[in-house]
Formats: sequence, C-alpha cells, structure tokens
Amino acid sequence: MTGPARGGAFQAERLIGRLLTGITYVSVGLLVIGVLLLMATGTSPTSGGPRFDPGRLLPDVLSLRPAGFLWLGLVAVIAAPVSRVTVALLSYVRARDWLMAGVSTAILVVIAIAVGSAVVTTA
Repeated sequence: MTGPARGGAFQAERLIGRLLTGITYVSVGLLVIGVLLLMATGTSPTSGGPRFDPGRLLPDVLSLRPAGFLWLGLVAVIAAPVSRVTVALLSYVRARDWLMAGVSTAILVVIAIAVGSAVVTTA
C-alpha cells in the first residue's frame, strides 16, 4: 500500500481503535452499574438472573433495574467485534479492496447466522 491508500488504512485503524475503546468503556460502565445495583438490592451476581429480553432493556435501564444494565453491557461487549468488522468492511469498500470486503462480508454473514440460530433455538 502506498500514498492515499496507506493513509486511508491508517485512518480506518484509528477509527476502529477509538470505536473499540469507546465500546469497552461503555460496556464496563454498564456492567459496573449493574453489579452495584445488584449489591444495593442485596442480590448476588452469581445467583442467576432473568432471561435476555431485548424488549425489556430500555424499560429496565430507565427503572434502574440491575438486569437492564447487565444485559445492555453484555450486548455492548458482543457488539464490539461486529462493529469492528463493519467499519473494516466500509473501509475496504472505500479503498476498493474487494477481496477483503468479501471476507468482511462473509464474517458478518457467519455472525448473523450464529445469532439467528441462537435466537431460534432459545425461543
């Protein structure tokens, strides 16, 4: 890689680094709040908890329920690699690197299949 292509790759890597750092801070913050709320209610973090229900995330967080913060923190942790691959895909498309764009697309398809199969088997 030379010239503008190399500069574009560097900018994409910086963006990905910032994105992953931000998601990490947000997810850790949400998990810490969830654990503190669990302790405040006298519940042990190892005692199990409610099943994951995406429709309950926002109401639980707004109601300051520990489960909402814990699940939202875990969703953020899971979203980190997906967002990294998505940003890389966009960078590869912009650079017209079709092989790596195809690889990134394939990775996202595999993740989507895994999530879809998990949703179907737990429903």
